[in-house]
Amino acid sequence: MTERYADKQLKLFSLSSNIEIAEKIAQAAGVPLGKVSTKQFSDGEIMINIEETVRGYDIFIIQSTSYPVNDNLWELLIMIDACKRASAGSINVVIPYFGYSRQDRIAASREPITAKLVANMLVKSGADRVVTLDLHAVQVQGFFDIPVDNLFTVPLFVEHYKNLGLTGEDVVVVSPKNSGIKRARSLAEHLDSPIAIIDYAQDDSHRESGYIIGDVAGKKAILIDDILNTGKTFAEAAKIVERGGATEIYAVASHGLFAGGASDTLDTAPLKEIIVTDSVRTKERIPYNLKYLSASDLIADAIIRVHERKPLSPLFAYSAKEDDNQ
Repeated sequence: MTERYADKQLKLFSLSSNIEIAEKIAQAAGVPLGKVSTKQFSDGEIMINIEETVRGYDIFIIQSTSYPVNDNLWELLIMIDACKRASAGSINVVIPYFGYSRQDRIAASREPITAKLVANMLVKSGADRVVTLDLHAVQVQGFFDIPVDNLFTVPLFVEHYKNLGLTGEDVVVVSPKNSGIKRARSLAEHLDSPIAIIDYAQDDSHRESGYIIGDVAGKKAILIDDILNTGKTFAEAAKIVERGGATEIYAVASHGLFAGGASDTLDTAPLKEIIVTDSVRTKERIPYNLKYLSASDLIADAIIRVHERKPLSPLFAYSAKEDDNQ
């Protein structure tokens, strides 16, 4: 969207976690970012001041809850409260990366379900809707008692790999762990390619014991995951796939956190290219072969559709095969 959006009942605000994507979203939607100031007192308390009226407006607050996770989460909660007390018409939270989404179940005795806790906090603070990007587990949507629009990044990846000519039987999409099979299958179907899975004999902490279910020999392999955190999953999976006979290895993830020296780990891995979206702004060093794909147009489209009360289903109905038939 290049033309300025003229509806005066819509306002966008960016908090401090990822101003870069917020500016791109604002440009794509044709809506300038609203004026808001944030500061921290010497003891760490956060103060927010909205510097223009929000009374009766549809407000969209853009904030990834990435590192520092708790500061960014509290900043978001305080902003929601400020909008609510200022009589905003609706408060829509745009979270390109939803922190705490990995804690979505009790995996061991006496563990919390922190994703549910965060959902409760957002709802109780006054949010009316959440727009997010590639939740770690789609069932997290059910933790909310308000609408949640979970946008998918696969269309962005499909377009990128098609432009590189990575389609068909000469390409294999690889899930580096069992939990990512559905994600790998989705990308593979759009690229008309087979899938493979890396499994582990017993304890997946011994990653050198991993083996491949499927055929990667003589193929170009694309590793796919939702979160690139320390880089160890991709690095070890790439070594396993290389041993399996793959000719080239690519990696793609929805969110690039790059924590714990991830770049050092990935720089020595046999990866030709790494792709992530711009959902997270990191201050860490990034790998030399990293490329960003922007999700700003997708998110801007969702914002305008929500504001205009139009269905978001076209954003979820992407199909490469359907496009080919049009």
